[in-house]
Amino acid sequence: MSRNEAKMVRKPAKKTSGKPDRRVLKTRDVLGDALVKLMHEKPFEEITVQHILDGARVSRSTFYTHFSDKNDLFLSDAEEFFERMASALSERGDKSRRLAPVREMFEHAAEWRPFLKALSEAGKLHDVMEIGQECFARGIERRIGEKGSELRTASYETRASMRHPGSRRTATAISQMLAGSLMALLSWWLHAGQGLTAAEMDEMFHELAWGGIGKSAR
Repeated sequence: MSRNEAKMVRKPAKKTSGKPDRRVLKTRDVLGDALVKLMHEKPFEEITVQHILDGARVSRSTFYTHFSDKNDLFLSDAEEFFERMASALSERGDKSRRLAPVREMFEHAAEWRPFLKALSEAGKLHDVMEIGQECFARGIERRIGEKGSELRTASYETRASMRHPGSRRTATAISQMLAGSLMALLSWWLHAGQGLTAAEMDEMFHELAWGGIGKSAR
């Protein structure tokens, strides 16, 4: 099942008072944790739903209330993580000019090298990177909107562009470009980062990002 197919059949968590039920969130987290643990122990194709149920101590009926199969659980868990990560700066009201929590993301990835290797061997790494790019594109576009006042220090052409009726499309295009660049940088850094720290990668990304925003308006 492809990621898009999984999204079509995924069952959303039930909500109460506009917020996800804590029990539902806990159940989904327990199932996700059980799957991740299993992926450290055996190839993805050898993992069954029953293995996940045994590890999470969750009933089969409960599992199928939320997910269609193990692939749906995997993709849902990845998307939930990236959504939280990509929106972290906005959620905590970060006042810096950072468009994405690059340092935090890279630090997490560095700790997950064995797991990322397991993802690659399972043929799931591409799906994960695609999900990450989509989530970060949305998060970056949101931050561009929040950082509109920062454009006072940008070039006249940039300010004019962001006030233009087509500025929403410009922001969307820029966000997609930057999210793709971010995931490419992450992949490069994990394989051949040449000793650069996560903090240095964060600084590099944002220097390039704000430079690109200015140039895109010319």
